[in-house]
Formats: sequence, C-alpha cells, structure tokens
Amino acid sequence: MFELSGTNVLITKRGQISTISLEDLASPPSVEKGIFGATAILSMSGRREILLRGARFADARLFSDTVKSAWIDFNLQALEREADRLAVLHSEILNLARPTAYPAACVITPVLNDALALEASLLSKLNPDAIGPEAAACVERIRNFALNPKAIRSAAIATYVTTELERWKDFFDTIESKPLTAEQRLSVVVDEDATLVLAGAGSGKTSVITAKAAYLVKAEIRKPDEILLLAFAKNAAAEMSERVEARSGVPIVARTFHALAYDIIGLVEGSKPALADHATDDLAFINLIKQILKDLVQTLTEVSRGIIQWFAHFLVEPKTEWDFTSKHAYYSHLEKQDLRTLQGEKVKSYEELQIANWLYENGIEYEYEPDYEHKIKATGRRDYCPDFRLTESGVYIEHFGVRRQKLPDGTERLMTAPFVDRDEYLAGMEWKRKVHAEHETTLVETYSYEQQEGRLLASLEAKLAPHVTLKPLPADMIFDRVIELKQVDTFSQLLGTFLRKFKSGGYSLADCDAKSERMKLGKRSDAFLAVFAPVFAEYQKRLGGRIDFEDMILRAAHYAETGRYVSPFRHILVDEFQDISQSRARLVKALKGQNPNARLFAVGDDWQSIFRFAGSDIHLMRYFGSEFGGIFAGESGVHRAVDLGRTFRSVDQIAFAARTFVLKNPAQIAKQIVPAGTTTEPAIKIRMVAKDEDQRALGDVLHEISAKIDPAQTVAVLLLGRYRFLEPDMRDLQRRYPRLRIAYKTIHASKGLEADHVILLNVDSGRTGFPSETVDDPLLSLVSPEAEAFENAEERRVMYVAMTRARHTLTMMASKSRPSSFITELINDPAYAVAGAAEGEARPHECGECGGRLLDVRGQDGRIRYRCEHVQHCGNLLPACPSCGAGLPRHADGTASLTCRCSTTFPTCPDCKDGWLTERSGRYGAFLSCVRYPVCSGKAKITTVSSGPRLMNLKR
Repeated sequence: MFELSGTNVLITKRGQISTISLEDLASPPSVEKGIFGATAILSMSGRREILLRGARFADARLFSDTVKSAWIDFNLQALEREADRLAVLHSEILNLARPTAYPAACVITPVLNDALALEASLLSKLNPDAIGPEAAACVERIRNFALNPKAIRSAAIATYVTTELERWKDFFDTIESKPLTAEQRLSVVVDEDATLVLAGAGSGKTSVITAKAAYLVKAEIRKPDEILLLAFAKNAAAEMSERVEARSGVPIVARTFHALAYDIIGLVEGSKPALADHATDDLAFINLIKQILKDLVQTLTEVSRGIIQWFAHFLVEPKTEWDFTSKHAYYSHLEKQDLRTLQGEKVKSYEELQIANWLYENGIEYEYEPDYEHKIKATGRRDYCPDFRLTESGVYIEHFGVRRQKLPDGTERLMTAPFVDRDEYLAGMEWKRKVHAEHETTLVETYSYEQQEGRLLASLEAKLAPHVTLKPLPADMIFDRVIELKQVDTFSQLLGTFLRKFKSGGYSLADCDAKSERMKLGKRSDAFLAVFAPVFAEYQKRLGGRIDFEDMILRAAHYAETGRYVSPFRHILVDEFQDISQSRARLVKALKGQNPNARLFAVGDDWQSIFRFAGSDIHLMRYFGSEFGGIFAGESGVHRAVDLGRTFRSVDQIAFAARTFVLKNPAQIAKQIVPAGTTTEPAIKIRMVAKDEDQRALGDVLHEISAKIDPAQTVAVLLLGRYRFLEPDMRDLQRRYPRLRIAYKTIHASKGLEADHVILLNVDSGRTGFPSETVDDPLLSLVSPEAEAFENAEERRVMYVAMTRARHTLTMMASKSRPSSFITELINDPAYAVAGAAEGEARPHECGECGGRLLDVRGQDGRIRYRCEHVQHCGNLLPACPSCGAGLPRHADGTASLTCRCSTTFPTCPDCKDGWLTERSGRYGAFLSCVRYPVCSGKAKITTVSSGPRLMNLKR
C-alpha cells in the first residue's frame, strides 16, 4: 500500500511501514495496466524501482497524479530556496562565453565547486518537466558546466585571449621601441595561476616583463602595490624598475629576493637585524671559517682529532684504480685530485696517500720513491725506486695494488685492477721481493685488499712495530702544517660552500646523514659531517643577533608561511626564473599561497640555467606545473607555458647551432627558434691554436674582424672565457685595434650581454678547460639539487650561453693538441655547419698505453715529439716521423705497418701498440728495435735479400 504524507511516500507491506522522501524520486510515478490490475512504479535515484501491484487502475492513477503534483511542488520549492545561488552561478557560467577577465583556474575553481555541490544536492534530482522550460534551461547550463568544466574553461580562455589581444593592440604596438611579437603579446595576456614564459637568448624577455607589469595596471587588473617584481641582482632590479616606469608611467619598484626578505623581517620583527660583516665579503667569510677551525683544534679534543683525521685521510675522494675500467679514466681522475701528503710531496694513489700521512702523523720520517740504495744490474727496467723508505730504520715499504679473489674451491688468488696486466704485475712483485732478499734489505708489504677490508693502517702499524717507535705529533702542530700547505684554504672553501647551501636549502644534519647513506658516500662523508657539525654550531653562535643572506630568505619564508607576514601581492613577476633556488621557491610559494587569487608570472630559459653551484635548481623550472601550478577539475599542476621563440640577436647559423647543441640533452625543454636574420657567410668558426700561440692567434682573428669594417665604423667584440684568469691584456688589444670595442667577460658574467662578434677563448680539454673538468666535491651533493644524468649537462648550457651572445659571428679558439670534447662534437657533426677547422685537426691520436691522447710538443731542440697527456702517470713518449718531422705514424686500416700522413711506412713493433721499428747498431751488427726503447724492448732481425733489407724473425 502506498500513501503520501507531506514530503514522504509511505509504503506499507506485511504490516511494515517504510518511508521514501520525494527528494529521492528520480521521476514522477508511472502506471501500467495488467491482467490482474494496475502497477504503480516509483523510479528512485540509482535506477532502482519500487512497484505496487494489484491496485485498481483508477486508484493507481489517482495516487500517481497526487505524488507527481507533490513531487513538482517539492522540486519547485527546492529550486526557490536556491534561487539566488542559482542565479549567481548561472550568471558566472554564462559570462564564460564572453569573459571580462582571464578565466584562471583559481578564479573558475570556486564556480566549479559550487556547480558540483549543487549538482549533487539538487540539480541531479530535478526533472525538467517539474520545473518548467526556463528553469530547466538554466539548470541544464549549470549541469553541462559541471560535467565539462575543462572544455568550457578552454573555450573561455581562447575567447578572452582573442578579444584582449585586439583590445590592447595599440598598447602592444607602442609599449617598446618596436611592436611586441605575437608570442610576447600572448605571454602578457595569459594570466593563469602560474604562467611560465620560455624566453630563449635574445628573445626580449625584459620587454615581456615590462609590458606585463604595465598591462596589469593599465587594464585595472591590479594596483601597483599589488604587483611584486623580483630579480636576482641589484642592477637587474634597478634596471627593471626604471624601464617599467619609463615605458608605462607606472611606478612599480622591482626588488631582489634578499631586499624583499629583509623588508618582510623588518615588518614582522619591528626592526631589521644587522647584517653580518662577512655576508657581503666572501674573503671575510672564508677567513671566519678558517679561524673557527683553528679555535676548535686548540680547544676541543674530540673535534680536533676529527679535523686532523679529515686532513690526513679524507681530504681527497677515496677512489682507487679498482673504481675504473681503463687507465685513461683512472689517470684523469688522479689529475683532478691533489694527492699531496702532509709532508708536502705528491703521491700516485689514494692508498699511498693514506700510508704517507699515517707515517707523518706518527712522527716517522720517510722518503717517497727514493733511489734504491743498491745498484741493480741492467735489466731493461727503469731504475728501481721503492714506494717508501723509513729514514731512521732503513725499512722499505712497497704498496701492492692487488686484491684477493675467492675461488669456487675455497682457495684465493691475487687480482689486479681491470686495466692492469695481472701476470706482469705479479711478476714485478716477485722481482721486487727478490731484489730485497738478494741485498738483505727489509721490505714491508701492504696491499689494496687491506684497504678494501678496512685494516690498511692497522696492518701497517703491526708490521712496522718491530722496526719503529711511534711518536704521534700534537694536533696543533699538524694543523699548522696543513695551513702551511694551504690545504686549510681548500677545506675552508668547501666548508663555506657547504654551510651556505646547508642553510639556504633548509637542510638538517639528519637530512645529510640520510642522503649520504642513500648515495653510499661512506666514511669520508661521516668524517666531513663530524667536522661540519661543530663548525656550523660555532658559526651560528658567532652570528649573535646578526643574520646572513641565507637567514634572510628562510626567515622571511617562515613568516609568510605562518601568516605573521600578510602579503599584499596578488601578482608575483620573477625574472631569470631558471636561477631560482629551493629557498627562494619556498618564499614565492608562501607569498602566492596566502591568497587563492594570487598569480605567478615567471620568465626564464632552462637552456641558460648555469648557477647550480650557487644553489639554483633547474628541476623547479622543468617541473614548473607540479611545483607552482593550480588545481582545476581534479587536475593538479595547472599552468600555462608560452614559448617566445623569436631571437632578436643571433643570425640563423648561430641560433640553430646553439639550439641543436643544447638539445643534445633530452631533459632540456624543447623550444622553437626564429633567428634574427640569415647569412650566407660562415658565422661559426673554429681556430685551432698551436702551443704558446694563443696571443698571436687572437690577434689574427681581431685583425680579420677589423679589416672588414668601414674606416668610420666601430663594432663590438666580446671576448669570453670559462675563467677569469683567461683575460688577455685588454689595454694592449684596445690600443692595437681602435675600431673594435673590445670587452672581456667570463661566460657566467656575460648573461644578458651581446656583441656583433664573440670570440670564445681556450675551448680546450683539461681540468680548467671547457667543459670544466674541475669536479665539485661529491660531498656538496648532500646539500645540492639532484645531479643531472646527462654528461656535462650544466657545462653544455654554459656553452649555449657563450654561443648566443653573438649577433653575427662566433669564433672559438681551441688547442690543436688538446681540443675540448665540445669542439670535437661541433666539428664532427655537419649539423652545426662550422668552418675553419682542417680535416682531422680535432682528432688527436690515442695513446696505446693508457687510452689517453698523444699531444704534439716541441722540445728545446725544436723537434716535435708526441707525449701522452697523462705525463705524470703514463710516460708514453714517441718521436715524430723521421721523414717529415711532424706527423705520427699510425696503423692504417687492414695493414700491419704504421703509416705517417706524409705516406712513409714503418714496420710495427711486436711488443707495443704505438711504436715502430727503427734500425740501430749493436755488438752483433745492425738490428731493428722499437723507437720507445728502453721503455719498450721490442726487436727484430734484419735479413738482406736482392731487393734490399727486410724484416724477419720478430721476437720479444
């Protein structure tokens, strides 16, 4: 039995009464005739039906009409209760067809949330038949928006942008000296929660920021005091302020992050704390770190021991030959390390460094690699120089690079590093033992497996116990020695850099410990953090009530996050966004997060992100949406990116080559480039320079530029170098080339500059080459953004910055004997279209002994020789071809002989890869031997036949 009671339908079945609210009905009841009577049907939400069977048709129809009338009244009443809310919501959705403001996610999200709430509570339950056509149309529009919010917002954005671009056409035509490009105009009008403008080199990013600030005010979107302009440097902020006011008449003050943070602190605390003296003086800062170290050594025993242990055993990265697969890689690593002992000499391995410093710490005088005290009979070997000789006892120490390998049968055998000839090395070990036995000198042996097992020094102490008495030196005496060796300078720099990164990144010691464990940095990291912790505590103590720049950003961010500072800013415009750090990003997020309608407008170029050493984190730009974007329709990271594309600086050859070069790293954001012009002349040239001819070669390039310009004309020439010390004599150059406006900058300092002609100096390989092979200490990774997987990722961006300073020509100066890997790439890939490098010049010969490069060097006698780049470790030395005196005979494909570029051929040495056989005279007449003798003892006999001498019976 069905019965209507108010706004409920009562159903009685077998004496049980259940209740259904009219709100739960999806449609009015219906009636169907049947053989045994009529059936009344109630359609419920969720497609559920309740049936009343067996009623008389007239009764069922009456019941249906009654409930339908009540259901319509119920819906109309519900609609009436929400009439005002529905009217506002409908108006807002209707306005999206012709929006008067940019439909940003943060603006439309409240509208969507309201629509979704009404849809769930009311609209989905209304029936068009119950509310009439006019109300039904209103409800339908709201429901459609709730179901398709993204499509409707996208259409609204397109409409708004088109209208706004036309409305502000005159403004965009006149705001700068030249009309803005279509991409620049779009970037100004787009106003998403977070907007990223990808501004490649020379694309007019300053014009975009200027126009954006002026547009926001002139369009009455924001008041001037609601706009925050942020730059990274004082001069950039001042220039931005002046340009905005000059172009638009709008007085908006641009600030640096530090200036903003200082103001926030002043407002919250009532006064601005004094800035530490060393905050603006790097030398004073490093000197403070040095003084803290010295004071800790003298006052705290445990800390003092830790500091001395660091200098003695952890100053350099603890890698051994076992960590490398080739001699070349191992030697390259050694050359990047300063393996200098506390006594002052340089040793050849990390394990030798451990031994030498332990001897010094314990007052045991020694000589490193002395001549053996007995003369050894001629063996074809170099003179024997043991690793160490203890001065007082005469005991010799040999450290052998062998580790133990356990075999399946349980026995062990000695193994060498992957690139070392095991049999030859073990034979050398036996020979050394035999020498000491024959001459009755005491030999103490140490092994790499002892270091691997963590007992090298303990084992050494036990082996030396019968021969020496330990006399440990006081910690302050060792520290004085460290100062004398200037090792404390390097360590203080490392500590200072680490400390600033530690503070600016908001790290804790626990964070560093956890990351160290994750990266498996081992004991060296533990030793460093054990020193850093007391140094940092003392540093903070000595700050007193003052602050440094790191404190500024973090304290300001904290005040913004906790609401102690209330931000008036509704638009935050950030220049050079690719340089932003985690701490600065935290401040920006805190300011933006205070107001749901606040927007971030960031302008930058990830291709020019070159300040990782200063804390910039390229990931913040690459993942801009997830870091700063809004939320809409269940999607997070909502943002808009606009690619400016066009460059107003470089001609096509330079612009396209630079783009190709930087995009070799697939992690870089792909951007389109429209060059400033085209040229048919070669715009990128590479000049290969012989040793000691850098100045002459630079003069030649400048002369060529000067000779091509009109007598009354001057042009700008920018000399760029990877380092400050590469700066040539600028006064002399300006005197010699008066029609050239010549300037020198490091590449990092050249950001934002441009010149008609750019000359990039010393694009060579090596520790201070380009790409730089000066490796950041791995410990800095504990307080740095995650390193990029692509090799030389940041150095590649540094090269891009250098290339894109040029308008018309770019000339790169590279060493003929040791060109940079970048130069080799540019020459070998025709896509770059470089000119001026002779075929093969950038392909140095490979050393057959270690895999490094053979460099041509001219001796005092004027002759050319080819020497391995790893001169301190490899020692491979070859004469030039005796026929031409310049080339180097090399193996030709498919032949057993060596051929020089002058076409002369030579018989191959049977014992080594690089040598060839030359005729010599001996006790038994002429014979052939390797040009590398006595290092190589390869030989062959000469037999004479009617056609002349020939080679036979090769033997070792």
